[in-house]
Amino acid sequence: MKIAVCPGSFDPVTYGHLDIITRGAAVFDKVIVAVLHNRNKQPMFSIDERVHLLKQVTSHIENIEVDSFNGLLIDYVKEKNAQTIIRGLRAVSDFEYEMQAASINKKLGPEIETFFMMTSNHYSYLSSSIVKEVAKYQADVSDLVPVEIADALKEKFKVES
Repeated sequence: MKIAVCPGSFDPVTYGHLDIITRGAAVFDKVIVAVLHNRNKQPMFSIDERVHLLKQVTSHIENIEVDSFNGLLIDYVKEKNAQTIIRGLRAVSDFEYEMQAASINKKLGPEIETFFMMTSNHYSYLSSSIVKEVAKYQADVSDLVPVEIADALKEKFKVES
């Protein structure tokens, strides 16, 4: 069975993320969408909230599992008996960081491959940061994120106001 891990902070998940997840699920037998606890970021949504939201918006995809992890990605990938890491690229600017991450992962786990997927053109500008910035001002984000995410953002910003 070909198992891939699609890691990210998913704070929040966007249509760009879902594009990569869905396309990855068409290539691999199983895709584990793994929410990363990144100590360098202050997330808007907790790990549990992000896992819950991801489960909601991927429930229609049979070969998706949603999980979370701490620590090194390569250790998590090995623990899950996965052979591949899926990473989405939006623009050339993503490539340098992703190449460095893939290189260190290859050094730490030579048996693990990194699979880069270009995000579909109509999502190439999209990031979680942009979505949060737009949502903060109560602008419509329905073409950027699924309705469940838009509702969760409205609720978060209502609470913060």
